[in-house]
Amino acid sequence: MTQLDPSGDQETGERPSWRETLEADPLGLASHRQWDQLPPKPGDPSPRADLLRLALVIVAVIGFGYAAGYGETILLVLVLVGCILAHEFGHYLTAKAGRVKVTEFFFGFGPRLWSIKRGETEYGVKALPLGGYCRIIGMNNLEEVDPADEPRTYRQAPLWRRLSIDVAGSAMHFLIALVVLFSMFFWVGDQGEYLTVPPSSYPIAEISRLATGSSPAELAGFQLGDRILSIDGHHFDSWASVVTYIQAHAGKRLDFVVDRRGRDVQLYPVPVKADTVKVVGKQNIPSGSVGFIGIGLGLPPVIHSGLTASISDAGGAFVQATASTFDALGHLVSLKGVSSYFHMLSSKKVADNPNNSVRFESPVGVVRILHQAGQSGLPTVLWLIALINIFIGIFNLLPIFPLDGGRVVVALYEGVRSWRRPYRADIAKLLPIFYVGLAIILFIGVSSLFLDLRDLIA
Repeated sequence: MTQLDPSGDQETGERPSWRETLEADPLGLASHRQWDQLPPKPGDPSPRADLLRLALVIVAVIGFGYAAGYGETILLVLVLVGCILAHEFGHYLTAKAGRVKVTEFFFGFGPRLWSIKRGETEYGVKALPLGGYCRIIGMNNLEEVDPADEPRTYRQAPLWRRLSIDVAGSAMHFLIALVVLFSMFFWVGDQGEYLTVPPSSYPIAEISRLATGSSPAELAGFQLGDRILSIDGHHFDSWASVVTYIQAHAGKRLDFVVDRRGRDVQLYPVPVKADTVKVVGKQNIPSGSVGFIGIGLGLPPVIHSGLTASISDAGGAFVQATASTFDALGHLVSLKGVSSYFHMLSSKKVADNPNNSVRFESPVGVVRILHQAGQSGLPTVLWLIALINIFIGIFNLLPIFPLDGGRVVVALYEGVRSWRRPYRADIAKLLPIFYVGLAIILFIGVSSLFLDLRDLIA
């Protein structure tokens, strides 16, 4: 067996294996080593000065955003930042309610930009706005804690308390989503996201004009009021499925049958690639090399619901969005989904195929989607915020370290093993799994950023 010098600096035997190296927690991820906690030096700026500089930076970013025409997008990003803080606030509240000690509550990671201590907790902001964290002492057996604080550690709390702390972050996202959905139905109204999904026979209300030449729809002879009956002999239930079919057939002649004032008319448009045309006016067109012929519905009606109906509709929309999220995640982790994802990384043509649209979005992609939603109106913005919160809530409960779901699995395992006598898992033995999970999350982040930057550059 490998023997290491007690100081940890010199080897006294064979070289440690990779598993023993990981179990030593070299990055301090499980033992919460504080790499950046250095004592203040004389002459360091006060927390008040740091806070003032941070506030000036935020105001400058917002002002620059409005000057560049992206003010709404900046505000939506700040709303998303608030949702991330709400996640950590859920952990904070449940820990404080159980008298479990919380020493830090930060937004971001990396070097501190500003912090202030109130009571036993330090609050602040760090340089990388990629999330946040709430440091609760004694999360596992590797973390050294002052013996006086041991009764107030997470590891000494009963099972139900540990589980409540673990799931509180996701619960906050689910609560935000329900409140946002209720607000959408009751005050703002739904604009085709849940209550008013148009059928495929919905009359055509827009025919695009191009900056140069005629659109495929104009060349084929489409008219306002035409109702699509079939395409290439296929019948579709919704307008969304019609759009998907068109986008998947760029450059191929399509056989449309439309109902024009009571009689059937055949039309033969040839979709062009959307990224090769420029539409006159404000009509939004898809990005990438997907098919485009230039027909649209205009804006669907905005439907407001009463108090009781809004509660019911919010619950129904929440269940539908949750099911869709599980379906998308299931597709991504399947063999076919993993293969498709790697093909998207190696080929932009594959990534632009609408049939391969299920993938993770990086912060760059999320900002782009928020910008598009801001141009579409408040109902679309609220629906998107609800979807993002539902996804984050579910993703954080996946049984992967270092996500909250990983801690839930460990807590449940400890509960089963504690049936006869108290048991706590040795996190050192689980660290190899921890680092594998961390590598998966980093791969998702880097690869999704690559896809979004490639689209942006193209």
